[in-house]
Amino acid sequence: MISSVVSRVSAVVLLVGGVTLLFAPDVVLPAVVPAFPPAAMWLAQLLAAAWLGVAALNWLQRSALLGGIYGRPVVLTNGALYFISALSLLRALLDGTAPVVMWLVFIPLAALAVVYGALLLRGPFDPLQRAASQ
Repeated sequence: MISSVVSRVSAVVLLVGGVTLLFAPDVVLPAVVPAFPPAAMWLAQLLAAAWLGVAALNWLQRSALLGGIYGRPVVLTNGALYFISALSLLRALLDGTAPVVMWLVFIPLAALAVVYGALLLRGPFDPLQRAASQ
């Protein structure tokens, strides 16, 4: 089931980012934003908590059918998260305020934004579901 693969990939991406920001914000943030104040490291941990929460949501929904009217809250949550994140990061990359290595973060964010957008507008990608409805 394609929904399961999408949910698992999304959960892993958010888990990796969330754990990294939760346990190593003092290493990651100065590399991304050189003038980031050390007193504001708690901001990264708040972002990590949100990412880990959505990762848990995706992991628990990995066996559910997503797309169209199925799993709409999960699809919309992920779509908004990835779309806003990708656009924000793209703006920083095009302005030159983000390091070039952040393109490696942008690519999965943009890909998942497109996938969740397609799931929201098109419906489930499950071929078995499509065959049963015809």
